[in-house]
Amino acid sequence: MTYELYYWDGIPGRGEFVRLALEQAGADYVDVVRSDGGMARMMALMKNKTAGFVPFAPPFLKDGDILVSHAANILLYLGEKLGLAPRDEAGRIEANGLQLSITDFVVEIHDTHHPIGVSLYYEDQRDEALRRAENFIEERLPKFLGYFEKQLVRNSEGQIHAVGDMLTYVDLSLFHLVEGLRYAFPKAMTAAEPGYPLLVALNAQVRELPRIKAYLASERRLAFNEEGIFRHYPELDRA
Repeated sequence: MTYELYYWDGIPGRGEFVRLALEQAGADYVDVVRSDGGMARMMALMKNKTAGFVPFAPPFLKDGDILVSHAANILLYLGEKLGLAPRDEAGRIEANGLQLSITDFVVEIHDTHHPIGVSLYYEDQRDEALRRAENFIEERLPKFLGYFEKQLVRNSEGQIHAVGDMLTYVDLSLFHLVEGLRYAFPKAMTAAEPGYPLLVALNAQVRELPRIKAYLASERRLAFNEEGIFRHYPELDRA
């Protein structure tokens, strides 16, 4: 069965956390909105008044008759199926908790450039964004990166993994998180990264996985830009 991934075209965004898992597993999937008529299909699912479950917003995944919403929930669903989740229940719960912490962090990253409202342009809230980004770089960035680094230290035995002794979707998500932060805050990340050596090493480790390496070099990989979660506005970035 081919998985159907629904997410906005043109941006990596939250959908990228799911794409990385599907790519690493070599799963058969289609990025629906990037195909002809895909946007209409996605909007139809979100406006379906007769369906038992209607997702609030993308990303969501269709697996046969099952429709799963929210990136962390999708990864919880896919993890065991794709061999990217711990084998034991305690490990799977731990992985989900870490993914939810990544979700929380992504919200704060987004709010650096849209601190008032998503319906307003960045230029309409630039002053507030400057203040929010300053606080983010000084307080929230080290708090979250420090938390994930401590998790890697606690779990590190030989190869670097966030949970257990195998590659999981959390490792892939931490890779994307660091990539996005490097794009959005290059100065701040250059200054910060020496303090998080295992996160940096995990990023390099994931980048060299054969399937991930091939994906990153392919047209399937969408570039970061100023329409998604991770946006680079030079005035918001500082060491």
